[in-house]
Order: sequence, then C-alpha cells, then structure tokens
Amino acid sequence: MRTVASAEVTAQDPLRNARHHLGVHRLGDRGGTVGAVSAPSLRTVARWLLGGALTFAGVAHLGPSREEFRAQVPEWFPVDADVVVLASGVVEISLGLALLAAPARRRPVVGWVVAGFFVAIFPGNVAQYVEGTDAFGLDTDGARLRRLFFQPVLVVWALWSTGAWRDRKLIFTARAV
Repeated sequence: MRTVASAEVTAQDPLRNARHHLGVHRLGDRGGTVGAVSAPSLRTVARWLLGGALTFAGVAHLGPSREEFRAQVPEWFPVDADVVVLASGVVEISLGLALLAAPARRRPVVGWVVAGFFVAIFPGNVAQYVEGTDAFGLDTDGARLRRLFFQPVLVVWALWSTGAWRDRKLIFTARAV
C-alpha cells in the first residue's frame, strides 16, 4: 500500500481543501461517527457568531441606533461624535465581514486586528462607566461595570475563534524575519 503525503491529498481533493479553508469538517474527521455529514467546528461557529454580531453592530451604527452610539463617545474625545460613530460602524462592518469571509491563512491576522479594535474602544467603555452615560440599557453603574468585564471576553473570543492565539508564534516570527 502506498502512503501519500497529506499535502498531496489536499492538492488532489479540492472539496477537502475548500472545507478546510471554511473551517467545516466531516463529523468523522472530528471523532464523530457519521462521516458523510459536514459540521462546522466550535471555533468556526464562534467566529461566525462574532462576525455576524460585529456586522450587525456596524450596521446599527449607521442607522437605527446611531444616537445611542453617539451617547457612548466620551465628551473629551477630540473628534465629532457623529464622525466617530460612522467611522466605527464602517470598521465594525469591515471586521465582521473579514471574520466571516477571510481565507484560513488570513484568519489569525484578522483575529489580532479584531482584538486590537476591542482594546482600542475600551477607553470609551470606561468613560461610559466613569461618566455615568446611559445607553443600550446600561442605565446603572452596576450594568456599566459588568460591561467592562465583557470586553476581555471579546478579545479572547476574537483570538480563539480565528486561531490567532494558537498561531501567534507563526505570525510574529514570520513578520520578524
């Protein structure tokens, strides 16, 4: 019996290659008993959920919830609140779509960018708590404080669901060389 390298098999099997890039695997590939049914991995579902949530939030920035988002821009921020809301909406839509559509080899980089975005907007969340700004049902200090603890969860979610944390050594050593 001849052994074939997995790279050769992937190159010869475009369907398997497509499933790999989409993050969809046969249940049998993940230890399940049914080999003919395809199912996305938990990491893939998490990435899709985060991508959908970011895209939805970005669209909300541009339309129905624009005033609520404007209320979250700290008064001390040196850019007009409407410009900030519109720009962050476009960025969130872009990041959400990138999470949904980026090829597998680009997902770790997208994950780092999304995590960086969540870190970048954190001071606005702190300002909302400190200034006592009501928006999106966050109308008590306790609710605003709990929101602050959710931000690190979003950072970890972005890094884990894209494989960014797992592949960090590959990304940063490849860039450094």
